[in-house]
Amino acid sequence: MEKRTSIFSNAIIWFGVAISVSEIVCGIEIGEAAKLSDIWFPLVLGHVLGGIMLYFVGLIGARVRVNAMETTASTFGKYGSKFFAILNLTQLIGWIAVLNAQGAMALAGLNLPISFPVTCVILAVLIAAWVFVGLRKTAKITTVVMGLLAVLLVVLTAKLFGVDAAAATQTAGATHNASHQLGFWTIFEISIAMPLSWLPVISDYTKDVEKPVPATIASAVAYTLASLWMYFVGLQIAGLGLGVENGIAQSILLAGIGIPGIIIVTLSTVTTNFLAANSAGESAKAIYNKLNPKVGGVVVCVLSTILAIWGIVDHYISFLYLIAAVFAPMAAVLLVSYFFVKEHLDQKGFWIWNLISWAVGFAVYEIAVNIGVDWIGPTILAVAVSAALSFAAKLKK
Repeated sequence: MEKRTSIFSNAIIWFGVAISVSEIVCGIEIGEAAKLSDIWFPLVLGHVLGGIMLYFVGLIGARVRVNAMETTASTFGKYGSKFFAILNLTQLIGWIAVLNAQGAMALAGLNLPISFPVTCVILAVLIAAWVFVGLRKTAKITTVVMGLLAVLLVVLTAKLFGVDAAAATQTAGATHNASHQLGFWTIFEISIAMPLSWLPVISDYTKDVEKPVPATIASAVAYTLASLWMYFVGLQIAGLGLGVENGIAQSILLAGIGIPGIIIVTLSTVTTNFLAANSAGESAKAIYNKLNPKVGGVVVCVLSTILAIWGIVDHYISFLYLIAAVFAPMAAVLLVSYFFVKEHLDQKGFWIWNLISWAVGFAVYEIAVNIGVDWIGPTILAVAVSAALSFAAKLKK
């Protein structure tokens, strides 16, 4: 009998996914450009709605027992599934590159005697080694690593409360002048973008759970709470006026946890990127089923390292928006088709209608972003349009 994963192990995995430099950077971005009193509601709302979508998408994989991209086959057909697998593989290569670069930049700020390119390579080697060994063989190590990471982050969070803001800005040579330019929906979009980026990944792990509903709930809740924690750390750093470029490194130095800080940055980068690289291998397998996912994951590590050194991190926020544009409407169509229009999935040509529903949602998102719709967020608008069009197939019968 195939061994299934426990509720606890899935919670640990998704706690580790959220513990990343990129989440902290998002918190800094928001904190630098908005009033603290205006941040909390859209920040929490974005995470809660994103966590709910994460749960339901993950539940599909837990029930049908196939990986994330294979769950889309019944909704978008064989070719549609491969299309999204290609998109997911592409975004994961870029996502891993961003995370790798951000981790390397944070380590560089801690005055390590290693160049940025070499640091990127070292992080990639650690990730590739973990992918090749596999998650199940390292389950106990993963639990220990996450426990250590949680303790160190508690220490960092607590110590940041004791850092004097005026002394921090003077030490860092920065000035704390929040521009207050971000509105409600922009904060919401930056908040929900993170859980949305994992929508095409979560079923790669929930497919193996022993108890689908509680394990998927644990995964979504663990990710949501840990992600909010990281955003909060970012807000703390923004409040000290340390800036995005060197804020994480400076905050670690000011908190007086040099070596533990190095461990935090290294482990958080590796644990998050391991999950992404592992899922990239699964997506590669969905495209070409004879490919070994572990080999695919290692190749992705190599490609993402090249992109990280090249400078993809400069396009970070734009990249987040692109991920949301692609996968938010995809998830909307997938959820509506699976939970509400399931009886129509075997109809000839139904997958074409679903692809059209996704394409319209994608176009709506891009238009909303470009023209600056300020009465609703582009994610909610795109999700609503794609979901409505997909549900229309049920009404037509």
